[in-house]
Amino acid sequence: MPRPDDGPRLGETHSPLHERVRAEIRKAILTGAMKPGDRLIEDRLADIYGVSRNPVREAIRGLATEGLVEVLPRRGALVARMNPDEARETIEVRALLEGQTARMAARRRDPEMLRRIGDILARGDAAMAQGRDDLLAGLNLDFHRALAEAGRNRVLQDLMTGLRDRTAALFTADTPARRRHAWADHAGILEAVIAGDEDLAAARAAAHVARAGDGFLSGQSAPPLSGAGPISSA
Repeated sequence: MPRPDDGPRLGETHSPLHERVRAEIRKAILTGAMKPGDRLIEDRLADIYGVSRNPVREAIRGLATEGLVEVLPRRGALVARMNPDEARETIEVRALLEGQTARMAARRRDPEMLRRIGDILARGDAAMAQGRDDLLAGLNLDFHRALAEAGRNRVLQDLMTGLRDRTAALFTADTPARRRHAWADHAGILEAVIAGDEDLAAARAAAHVARAGDGFLSGQSAPPLSGAGPISSA
């Protein structure tokens, strides 16, 4: 079970404890520190985060409503797993909406947001150069969240948040090579956004998610996604 970085334990802060615990567990799931099927043991989590069991229990309930945790009779809480068909359908929808997100970002071309996305891209490139592939999962989430903000469509952002979190949990099992290939796609997406080419940005973003999805589905006995060709052909 992962421990948070050095610093005040959650029980020593003044923020609502169950929300802080929920955020920490969500982060662990989305970055792969907690894997699908891992048990969430209340006593251990309470010890790790320096809180009582009650905020841990509330956090787990909240994560269950997000679809990131499942609570099973006599087995307790587990990091949620998807069957291959559900995973394929979820990834298909995310690919479609991620394309629309990139389209809106290319339409707005907000200079401040483009600088922010470029900074995230540079940090990911630096992480790869330093052999810190473990940082890519978190930076990948940062990139796609920033891209959604750049589109300035609140409804689309809200739809994408839960969908992105659920698919991020699927992709945490990616190999380092697949992670690096997926990260390289981001430069092409940003290039199209900066150029204001809505169609190309949308096609590249959709293909990016579909290709990452195929990497996951290939080991799950599920049919491949359609339209998941090389990013350069988008």
